[in-house]
Amino acid sequence: MTNERLLAPTPAATYRWRWPALAALLLAEAMNVLDATVVQVAAPAIHADLGGSVSGIQWFTTAYTLPFAVLLITGGRLGDIVGRRRVFVIGVTGFLLASTACALAPSAGLLTAFRVVQGAAAAVIIPQTIGLIKAMFSGDEMSKALGGIGPVMGLAAVCGPVLGGVLTHADLFGSSWRAAFLVNVPVSVAVLAIAPKMPEVRAPKRPALDLVGTLLAMIGTGLVVRPLIGGDIATLSGWGWGAVVAGLLVLVLFGLHQRRAAAGSRSPLVEPSLFARRSFSAALVTSAVFFAVTNGLMTVVVLHLQLGLGTDVLDAGLTLAPWPVGLAFASWLAGAHLVRRYPHHTMSIGLAVLLAGVLAAIAVYRTADPTACPMPLLLALGLVGLGVGLFGPAFFTLALQPLRPQEIGSAAGLLNAVQQLGATLGVAVLGSVYLGNAAYGGPSAALHAVQVAFWVAVALVAVSFGAARMMVVP
Repeated sequence: MTNERLLAPTPAATYRWRWPALAALLLAEAMNVLDATVVQVAAPAIHADLGGSVSGIQWFTTAYTLPFAVLLITGGRLGDIVGRRRVFVIGVTGFLLASTACALAPSAGLLTAFRVVQGAAAAVIIPQTIGLIKAMFSGDEMSKALGGIGPVMGLAAVCGPVLGGVLTHADLFGSSWRAAFLVNVPVSVAVLAIAPKMPEVRAPKRPALDLVGTLLAMIGTGLVVRPLIGGDIATLSGWGWGAVVAGLLVLVLFGLHQRRAAAGSRSPLVEPSLFARRSFSAALVTSAVFFAVTNGLMTVVVLHLQLGLGTDVLDAGLTLAPWPVGLAFASWLAGAHLVRRYPHHTMSIGLAVLLAGVLAAIAVYRTADPTACPMPLLLALGLVGLGVGLFGPAFFTLALQPLRPQEIGSAAGLLNAVQQLGATLGVAVLGSVYLGNAAYGGPSAALHAVQVAFWVAVALVAVSFGAARMMVVP
């Protein structure tokens, strides 16, 4: 956010609480992003405990990421209007209460509903971070502080399944999967303890909320995602395809509304000038497809390990461990040495390494039982993590590079929203491809299902390659 007004009397350069406050902000970011994936390994255990349809395994994740995606930009607007610290505190308080409700949920339906509230609270928290950091830091300190956001969010996203598996297996005080939500309680309390020390900041020119645009985006994405969860996409009913088409039409209506709002000098939810650049539109497609692949594959691996092969929740979580390890190393390598000199090549190499990891996993899954000799699968997932780590820093650098300063805030919010939406679609589509093909029964069907899902991911990576090529600005 640019040209924000600092309401606290202490100048940013001498603000004494800035480092503890930064730690609290990054902790809140990590907690919110972590909760998008922490349930993925625990979901089969939740389903076994609470019952309900098998599609609930997907809903436990998508019920969080969908409102998170759709409400991110509106959450940023609320900070501009009311004050970023105030909205941040409201969001963290809501997240604390929703996490407690999730941990105490007596049924799958109520858990899904509380996950929606969690996702909405996360959408309120995340957009406040950059504005608060800019209010507390200046010069080189601000660059260092902002530079911590990407690695923290990336590691939190991929460490979530591992943490979820460890906490569920630990069964602390008999809490089982509920510990994956209860862990948010002390973290939220710690963040709220530091929050009063943060300065209050808001935009000098307060934008209006685009409630109509927000509602259209929610309805459109909901109609598209709902039929894709829980069934075999290849045999989707006429009603299901009708809902998808209706959702796409609502999203077209959303785009027309945004253009009309901008022409009428109102505050559209999305800045239309961003789409005047082919490179940014291509970046949105790349982001949606890429994060659909990564989040969808993570879900498929977990589903196959627990439902197809019958491994326990700890083994499922630890099987994914090479993924964040590879991501952490490659993110450091890309951010510290590669992106500044070879941004386009780094992004392309990242996609190529990701594709190699997916193909290696397919080769592993051609064996009867990958867990009998787990090392090849661990190496394949580590290769996937390396590809994701190389891609991320280069992608966000290239996506924001050609934009004007006044467009950066809106573009960053939109990229984050599309990332979460892509994650939602990935869990819905790839998860349904696996469940639909595994429904015919038996280990051989499950093994066939995981290979089909990974081949769909190969096709999506190819789409990412094409979209990423269009991001190149002559």
